[in-house]
Amino acid sequence: MPTKSDLPEEIQRVKQRLSIIGDSPALIEAIKRAVMVAPIDLSVLISGPSGSGKEFFPKIIHQFGTRKHKKYIAVNCGAIPEGTIDSELFGHEKGSFTGAVSARKGYFEEADGGTIFLDEVAELPLTTQARLLRVLETGEFLKVGSSVVQTTDIRIVAATNVDLLKAVAEGRFREDLYYRLSTVVISVPPLNERGSDIVLLARKFASDFAEKYMTKPISFSEDAKRAMMLYNWPGNVRQLKNVIDQLALFESGSEITRHQMLDALPVNRTPQATPILAGTADSGSDMERKMIWQTLLSLREDINRLKQRMDEQSGDNDWQTSGIPSVRALMAAEHPEDNFDRNPLDRSEKKVIEETLARHDGNKKMAAEELQISLRTLYRKMQDLGIS
Repeated sequence: MPTKSDLPEEIQRVKQRLSIIGDSPALIEAIKRAVMVAPIDLSVLISGPSGSGKEFFPKIIHQFGTRKHKKYIAVNCGAIPEGTIDSELFGHEKGSFTGAVSARKGYFEEADGGTIFLDEVAELPLTTQARLLRVLETGEFLKVGSSVVQTTDIRIVAATNVDLLKAVAEGRFREDLYYRLSTVVISVPPLNERGSDIVLLARKFASDFAEKYMTKPISFSEDAKRAMMLYNWPGNVRQLKNVIDQLALFESGSEITRHQMLDALPVNRTPQATPILAGTADSGSDMERKMIWQTLLSLREDINRLKQRMDEQSGDNDWQTSGIPSVRALMAAEHPEDNFDRNPLDRSEKKVIEETLARHDGNKKMAAEELQISLRTLYRKMQDLGIS
């Protein structure tokens, strides 16, 4: 991963001007592409998942391009009702529809000479897509209710979080418009592919919250940082900010532990949700995945603790003659109630289930509800793990 000193001066200047946090290679590559295309008047398509920060890149293209002294207008195509989107983009004449009490300029007329950012461009109706294609090809458009052709000199940057080629195949997006918009494509990486950028962003959000609301800042333990980096972040940077804001409010002045971080991370409940554990297949209940994730982190702690104990007890490198107990013996001492031949994941899962049952005085139905698994699954796990 490049360090700040390794980055070209222009890239550093872009990051500083727009307060972009992160040094992951995929992010830096996206910024480089935006800077390179900025002075060349081509249409640009920005792709990436929702909440990943796509809105920064049209600003880079505008501010470092030849149109930087003209207007920049951002339009969320998904937030405008289908019945009024043409009027918003291209304007309308007085009396052209009910409620049109006066003529109105649209965004393409207002931003003449500048840049328009069309976010969620895949949400445009097919009729509006045809109008947009005409603007891209000829610079011409018609106001709603007018027969007078107007022209505009505009640069269009579009963004989407959907697969436009799939939308084309399904007849939801015009193929000719897709190729007009995607002269240059910039891919914004999801948060779970940005590595240690997650920790940098968390620190920034925590600092911003403390400064804005005059609270004591929070910090993060190493285990909490690892937990953040293991989580899949289906909501990307937007979700990370929400989680950190919540922790900054309720844990003001604290060092956030792994358990506090795990409690703040939401369990995905919708069928379409991304799995909690990056790289885990989306099968079984969300709570089971969370248990596996917590187990992996617990095993890391166990290994580190055992390594420390072995280092403290070893006076030399000859383990066979120094009387140092084996790793198996040490782990057995850590968990005397467990059969050591059992899989480590089983031992940790057994502990979670036993503690949950104890909290509910052995009521299996209530324990299953807390674990968010079926009663049948709980019985099966109890039998497999030897829980009476």
